[in-house]
Amino acid sequence: MSSYFEGIDKIKFEGENSENPLAFRYYDKNRVVLGKTMEEHLRFAVCYWHTFCWNGFDPFGYDGTFQRPWHKISNPMEAAMAKADVAFDFFSKLGAPFYCFHDRDVAPEGATPRESVENFKRMVDVLAKKQEETGIKLLWGTANMFSHRRFMSGASTNPDPEIFAMAALQVKEAMDATKKLGGANYVMWGGREGYETLINTNMKSELEQMGRFLTMAVEYKHKIGLSGPILIEPKPREPSKHQYDFDTATVYGFLKKYGLEKDVKVNIEANHATLSGHTFEHEIETAFAHDIFGSIDMNRGDYQCGWDTDQFPNNIPDTALAMYYILQGGGFTTGGVNFDAKVRRQSTDPVDLFHGHIGGMDVSARALLIAEAMIKDGRHAKAVADRYAGWKQEFGQQVLGGKLSLDQVAQRVLDRNTDVLPQSGRQEYLENLLNRFC
Repeated sequence: MSSYFEGIDKIKFEGENSENPLAFRYYDKNRVVLGKTMEEHLRFAVCYWHTFCWNGFDPFGYDGTFQRPWHKISNPMEAAMAKADVAFDFFSKLGAPFYCFHDRDVAPEGATPRESVENFKRMVDVLAKKQEETGIKLLWGTANMFSHRRFMSGASTNPDPEIFAMAALQVKEAMDATKKLGGANYVMWGGREGYETLINTNMKSELEQMGRFLTMAVEYKHKIGLSGPILIEPKPREPSKHQYDFDTATVYGFLKKYGLEKDVKVNIEANHATLSGHTFEHEIETAFAHDIFGSIDMNRGDYQCGWDTDQFPNNIPDTALAMYYILQGGGFTTGGVNFDAKVRRQSTDPVDLFHGHIGGMDVSARALLIAEAMIKDGRHAKAVADRYAGWKQEFGQQVLGGKLSLDQVAQRVLDRNTDVLPQSGRQEYLENLLNRFC
């Protein structure tokens, strides 16, 4: 294993009163919550890209600030090997059971497509060995079809079918790798599946291309026997001005159009939810309502920035609501909590990577406990059930069951000839009640 985190021991649970910054105060992986352990509920994963690939650059700081040792290795494959050593040392010491990656996170692009494939296959063998040695598992794999200049106009939505084919190669190889590594899911992250201006865009063609690409991916998943679902990650903007996968509802409409709603689910990111004008819990509940909930990328944005800052979560009430609706919906099956989050570019010490993840894991664990208390208490659920109780009664059931026509429903009002008074939604009471649990 790498010596990069030398001096840092395996992170342990020490309880709420601990003053140790390198210990969990709430995440006790063996604690049972509503019949399952915290580890089984949360299924934590560390993302490869922000944690080990990002060098701390921003649009005004091209050189980066982290200067990790593997960033300085000139041979790309040697750098990839060193990065893998550090990554699995980190996973093991943190105690996260899963990780996630893009193909280009773990292996460098080659001079030719064949060289790129060979580089990736070599590194997949390395990852497989490290998984066997450590017991760390793959939550999901995906392909980076947004960083290279060839994808500046999209991948599956590109005007050039030859670039569409380049994207298909990457997805095929990434799906093969995910299967080999026992990945629980495969993610389609459409970072540039959108457009900047309609002046040079054929939207109908691009949507047809995207639908065909996803259909091909689903067919290939079944062909190779990849057991977990394909997930789409909704993203409203950045880098593309108009993303075709804007939010969960938009993705569901797209899946319905191409008959893919049974095979594809969503991986919802908190920061993407807020950028689309929604709350995290709204996107989660929308996914459950349409039966396409898969997994989440846990992070947060910055309220003063209109872009994807990918910070570690620290808002207890917001995270508690997300956990509440996940538990109400039945919890994770193949998905989990992936930290698509990065330390700030001023946080340059190796230990800062632990501080970020420990904080995120503790916030999520504390939120899980709050969600458990809310469910056991039952007042929030009862308030909702009472508010919609009429739809469980005879008249409401007749309407939903298609037994009454529009004119029959209208006639009911005339027959009763009595005004109906609205009932309070009790929003302030329920918000106050939420805060009592937090």
